[in-house]
Amino acid sequence: MNAPQPVINRPFLKWAGGKAKLAARISAILPKDQCLVEPFVGAGSIFLNTDYDHYILSDINPDLINTFAQLKQAPAAFIADAAGFFGPANNTDEQFRLLRALFNSTADQYEKALLFVYLNRFCFNGLCRYNQSGKFNVSFGKYKEPYFPKAELAAFASRLDRAEVLCRSFEDAFTNLPSDCVVYCDPPYVPLTSTANFTSYSAGGFSLAQQHQLAKLAMACKVPVVLSNHNTPETRALYSGATLQCFDVQRNISQNGQNRGKAKELIASFFPQEQAA
Repeated sequence: MNAPQPVINRPFLKWAGGKAKLAARISAILPKDQCLVEPFVGAGSIFLNTDYDHYILSDINPDLINTFAQLKQAPAAFIADAAGFFGPANNTDEQFRLLRALFNSTADQYEKALLFVYLNRFCFNGLCRYNQSGKFNVSFGKYKEPYFPKAELAAFASRLDRAEVLCRSFEDAFTNLPSDCVVYCDPPYVPLTSTANFTSYSAGGFSLAQQHQLAKLAMACKVPVVLSNHNTPETRALYSGATLQCFDVQRNISQNGQNRGKAKELIASFFPQEQAA
């Protein structure tokens, strides 16, 4: 008989590079301690699929962190108010543009968080992208009936009493780390191909210099650090000295469905006691 598959707790947000499918594998690698620190929390798949006493969830995206903070503050009201945006009247290109413009202009952080959930589910592929002026600019997704993640929002909210949510850089996330913590990093990945260079990849995103800085911080850290990235010669060199696990994973890495397939995945683990040995 085949072994039962582990239950995956899925996040309420769609997120490029989300780790829901790899959550069990990553959880098995993460050392067990009191606190998990995530400098690149994204949609929170690892947060949802691990069991630490305390979490420190951070990301440099203020809209993402604000949404988590608003959900934490008033879960029932937030979920009810977010549901109001999910209906046929808001599932048109014209209405989507109006609500996207409202999201980009409002100073009301509660309203902005509700709209972030709406945009995430109604926009193309659940992408989160901003123009050079910092305005959300993903187009309408044209879905027949976007899914309202009521259960996922409730499940996420139920765990937030164990979590701090902070908007900050990954460099700041590595400062003053608790001695009883483990750090899991899921940064924007390096390009898989030579045609996808770092110049285009880092426009408003993550540069080669930042990849090196993150690896340097992980290597020097006094608590365990586990990182995910693409498996390339560059990342294997970048994480020299770490314990590496390399494998293939199914990922939708192309907008063209016919070009979607296996991606090369790498998990690097830095354990201070092993480095000191």
